[in-house]
Formats: sequence, structure tokens, C-alpha cells
Amino acid sequence: MGYIIKGWCFVVFVAALGYLYRDTFDPASLANARVLVTGASTGIGEEMAYQYARAGANLVLTARREHALVKVRNKCLELGAKTVSLVLADMGSSEAREKVVEQAISEMGGLDHLVLNHIGTTPFEMWKGDVDHTRWLMEVNFLSYVHLATRALPHLTETKGSIIVLSSLTGKIATPYTTSYGATKFALDGFFGALRHELAMQKIPVSITMCILGLIDTQSAMEKIKDKIAMTAYPAQDAALAVVSAGTTRQQEMFYPWYVRPVCFFRDWFPQSRDWVMHMSYQYKPEGLTVPS
Repeated sequence: MGYIIKGWCFVVFVAALGYLYRDTFDPASLANARVLVTGASTGIGEEMAYQYARAGANLVLTARREHALVKVRNKCLELGAKTVSLVLADMGSSEAREKVVEQAISEMGGLDHLVLNHIGTTPFEMWKGDVDHTRWLMEVNFLSYVHLATRALPHLTETKGSIIVLSSLTGKIATPYTTSYGATKFALDGFFGALRHELAMQKIPVSITMCILGLIDTQSAMEKIKDKIAMTAYPAQDAALAVVSAGTTRQQEMFYPWYVRPVCFFRDWFPQSRDWVMHMSYQYKPEGLTVPS
């Protein structure tokens, strides 16, 4: 009898999870939506721009490289975007970030979705003591997200809009070769998790979706991890669709690909096994001590 009760409890648990995480995304809900996407010139940012374009959204795209942004804009218009405007900006500059939000509001007359995706270039290597680089990376990967979200929040409040934050498994679990990068992603989780609570307490109707991504097959990621990680990379196009879907349906957290959510559970339940699996997934060839003096 006990086995039967446990079996039914398991079935109910699985059914509840299926209900909670069912896909309710309707691309038609994004028709005419006003969307600002940062880091939109390549990788997941580029693919997200295409997903919004297919749904008929209005877009403001920002990155540093004009020629790459122009290419993305042209394809977005071909795919069905209502309008596409470009803003060249270095996210390490406070003045540039101000311009991004101001121009987006001016071009589109408001804002429904703020998609924070840009990252600064950082080496995939063991810690060598470069504090200045870490400080700069925090400015680009973390403080700029806080700045843009703060500037956009009054406009998103008017439209009951959403903030979509691209994060990483390295922002949930500390991993080798990502000391500075991982620190910025952990900071995002702390800030936007707290902000979500504060918005709810004040009954401000703006959703925040944290997108926790595993290894994605962008060109920059593949170049960095070569000969260092024995792990399957998943398609950027699929990752982009998962992000857009989660942000549109106002999920609090999104995990992609499939293994990311169970790995996050595994992190706290089996810490010793977690570390063993982590070390086995990385290919390290000792070349002398890398600890800074």
C-alpha cells in the first residue's frame, strides 16, 4: 500500500511540474511590442533579435560594431520586424548607456521588453590576479545592467513590461576559468532577485526573468573553450527562442538546455560529487603554478 501511495505522489509531483513549466508562449503576443536588445550584433543577442522580428515586434538593437548591427537590422526587416533602429554604444560608458535608453524610448514611443544580453570580452583562463580587468568587467557585465534597468523601469512600469536578464550556469555554480566572469553573473542573480521581491512588494507590475544558460555554440564561446571543456554545446537559435518565450510569458527563471536545472539542484545536494563531475568535465594541462604572487 505504501508503494502505491508513493507512486501516486510521484505522478502528482511530475504532473504539477509539467503544469508549472508548460509552454504557453504565443509569438502573436509580441506583434507590435517594443523591444530593446543589447549585445545584438552576434551570438544569442542576434538570434533573439530574429525571434522578435519574426513575431512582428518593433526593435532597438545596440552593440559596438556598426557593420554587424546593420547586417542584423537588414535581416530583421526581412523576417517581419515592424521597425528596427540601431544605437552604437560601449556599455562600459555611463553616458553611452543613458543614450541607449533615451533613444529607444524616442524611437519607439515606449518600451515593453528590455533584454539585457551584452558582455565584455574576458579570457577563459585561470585567475592571474588582474584586478583592473575584473573591475572593468563588473562595470560592463553587471553595473551597466543595473543602470539600464533603472533608467528603463519607469517606462516599463507604464506598460507593465518585462526585464529579461541573460545569465549563465556560471552565475549559479562556481566553475574553473571563469573567476571574473562568474562573479559578474553571481552579482546579477543577487541584484535582480532582490529587485524582483521589491517590485512585488510595491505592486509594480514589471516582471524580471533570469535566463540561466549552459554552454551555447556561439562563435566566441567555441573559440574560448577549445581544448578545455569536454561538453556538448547547444544551438544559439534554440537558446534564443527559449529566452524570448520565457520573457514573454513572464517566468521568473528559465534554464537552457535541459541539464541546467537539475545541475543547479545537484549543486547543493551533493557538493562533493558536484566538484568531482566539474573537474572531470574540464581538460587541464598543468603548466606551472598560476596563482599570482
